[in-house]
Amino acid sequence: MKTRFLLILAACCFPGHLNAQGPLQWPGFGVEANLWGNRMIRHTSTFTGPLSSFTSALEINLIKKTFGQKDWQIRRKFPQPGLGLIYINYHVPDVYGELVGIYPNITLPLIRRKNLELSFRAGMGVGYFTRPYARTPVPNLKNVAIGGHFNNVSPFSLDARISLNRHWDVQAGFNFAHVSNAAFQQPNLGINIWGAHVGMRYFPVTSKPEKIQRLPIRLSDRWLLQARAGMAFVERQPANGPLYPTYMTALFASKRYLSKNKIALGLDYAYLTDMYVFLKAIGAHTGREKTHAYQLAAFAGHEFMYGRVGLLFQAGVYLKEPYGQKNRLYQKLGGNFYVLQRETGLLKEVFFGAYLKTHLFVAERFEMNIGIGI
Repeated sequence: MKTRFLLILAACCFPGHLNAQGPLQWPGFGVEANLWGNRMIRHTSTFTGPLSSFTSALEINLIKKTFGQKDWQIRRKFPQPGLGLIYINYHVPDVYGELVGIYPNITLPLIRRKNLELSFRAGMGVGYFTRPYARTPVPNLKNVAIGGHFNNVSPFSLDARISLNRHWDVQAGFNFAHVSNAAFQQPNLGINIWGAHVGMRYFPVTSKPEKIQRLPIRLSDRWLLQARAGMAFVERQPANGPLYPTYMTALFASKRYLSKNKIALGLDYAYLTDMYVFLKAIGAHTGREKTHAYQLAAFAGHEFMYGRVGLLFQAGVYLKEPYGQKNRLYQKLGGNFYVLQRETGLLKEVFFGAYLKTHLFVAERFEMNIGIGI
């Protein structure tokens, strides 16, 4: 796997060998490579495994600079969507091993000054973890953070960038990456790393495509009544146990503003079948197990719209916690894909959503949703 990443990096560094056909002829299309140096974070007291004093990562990102083909690109000041590949080496091979991941991402320019740029990039995808917790056949009991091979990987970075010419950029910045399986397999404390990186970008055609000069259509600051329903699957302790479904629903009102953002206020409900089974097993709250196996919360959310894609940030406070839960606050981070968007008619939005629900740095579950807006 290391060899494959080095070959990709070599292709980035020696672009003369690239066959500039098809998408490589797009103005604004580029290839980015970053080398990370990081430290692991003990983000909770229950993380009792060893901490790596140094982790390293190699990141390759295919990017496309937008230049106004769609209205949302102009409203968003020309963001840069991308598809990233990442290889992380935790340098504790007997406990954590390595991770290889792929993730869609978006780069948001914060400051632009001629040949200088400050940007923020966020991504979320899936990764393969080589050394999860295991009891058999090869025990790995020290890894109390990751319970399975397949995990969510979410890298974030802040970059300062210098454009050398229309083909080459160099950059340096700070980064953070979260890896966990959202309780799909236990244990699930997750691994968080932070650090710095250096990198470069290469654009076969040009890094500065000519921007289309026009005004986007202004959308109304409308209110919608919205609802969504979804499912998640979690595994209770001990590890290698059965998967239990969690059923979620939400009812909320949203308001669009500036033609590119939405705010939302509403109620979140989740029924935890694993908690119901647990209460039945221990004989607690006999006859009232279901009343102690659900979550009810009030939440506020903000969604950044990029055409048919919305990036969602949500925070809530529990009005009713299930048995044994001590957290009062939660967060959700994820995205919506809109299969229907229209300004008139009764049904104005239909979307699919994927969210990671967390209590600060500890993931609780990965939710899959479908929703509407009227």
